[in-house]
Amino acid sequence: MFEQIERVPGDPILGLIDAFNQDVNPSKIDLGVGVYRDAQGHTPILRAVKEAEALLLARETTKSYIGSHGDPQYGQHLLSLVLGSQSPVLEAKRACATQAPGGTGALRLAADFIHKTLPQAKVWVSRPTWPNHLSIFEAAGVPTRDYAYVDAATNSLDFESMLADLQEVAAGDVVLLHACCHNPSGFDLSEHQWQKIADLAEDKGFLPLIDFAYQGFGLGLEEDAYGVRLLAERLPEVIITSSCSKNFGLYRERLGTLIMVAANHDQMQNVKSQVAVVARANYSNPPAHGGAIVTTILESTELTAYWLQELDEMRTRILDLRHAFVNALKPQGLGDKFACIAEQKGMFSYTGLTPEQVDRLRDEYSIYMVRSGRINIAGINDQTLPYLCQAIAKVCQ
Repeated sequence: MFEQIERVPGDPILGLIDAFNQDVNPSKIDLGVGVYRDAQGHTPILRAVKEAEALLLARETTKSYIGSHGDPQYGQHLLSLVLGSQSPVLEAKRACATQAPGGTGALRLAADFIHKTLPQAKVWVSRPTWPNHLSIFEAAGVPTRDYAYVDAATNSLDFESMLADLQEVAAGDVVLLHACCHNPSGFDLSEHQWQKIADLAEDKGFLPLIDFAYQGFGLGLEEDAYGVRLLAERLPEVIITSSCSKNFGLYRERLGTLIMVAANHDQMQNVKSQVAVVARANYSNPPAHGGAIVTTILESTELTAYWLQELDEMRTRILDLRHAFVNALKPQGLGDKFACIAEQKGMFSYTGLTPEQVDRLRDEYSIYMVRSGRINIAGINDQTLPYLCQAIAKVCQ
């Protein structure tokens, strides 16, 4: 039967990894893969994580299942981290947390939940959005529409067009929003713009699904949660997907959380029961190790302090790189063209480079990035920055 199966193209971002690894140019630069890198080009294990794992090695007594919702202690810590320790939503017991295999796993849980319990709903995603969003909802059988987000002509956030498109969303539809560090553009909503979105959600009756993959990588741990907390407190129902890949550096541990906010405690319990059914049919039980690491860190004053310091260092490094990148392009006459990069947030940036320019950077200079022109700022360091800027200047001539 397998002779009837056709080969399909691989994931374009994962394909960049293979192409980069096979490239023999010693000056090659990888700006495609979305992982944090330090000044030496490594993706480090955080000190807080290493010490938490050492404690786990000594303390862990079982490898038994942790249940479809995951470790309850982990869930409580993530609810406080995302919604705030003094959240009125938590005080009213309106929210529940389900541990998932990565932020992607949490998104798939959300998609399956929508398909199962809200079968008439469409999911609206920003234009552009993380490409895997579309794949996840397609795989779950959930139809999608899109709304304006970036003005390609000016490479800037087009909030007025975004609001205009969201006026067309029907009551009961789902709108996917990026909490911070928008992937792939790096353009984030201001507090005032978040308030406008909350007003519109109340007026139109749509359900926000907030992808919160980069908490702490934008303005700060608390600041990045502004939109999430605003919508959770003002609206009766919100879905949130959180990831620990970036802010804890737990990429390969695959640790995420699906947070469901309902109008009251009874409705939350109903929703929680449905999520358990969805999780059971998907992967049954989530992996335990990553959640145990985060729980160990957040239950220790000392380890939490280490983690907050390391998170601050990662965020500051990315911000410094943004400004260094723009400044290094000024002698090439490109400072104004790429000035928006210093205004964006998080690891990713829309550069405004065309697919043809991206191809030239790869073929002529061994600089790898997604053909949309999105780059991972954390893939730059002081040694590669001059070469990168010279190459960009060449392809922009």
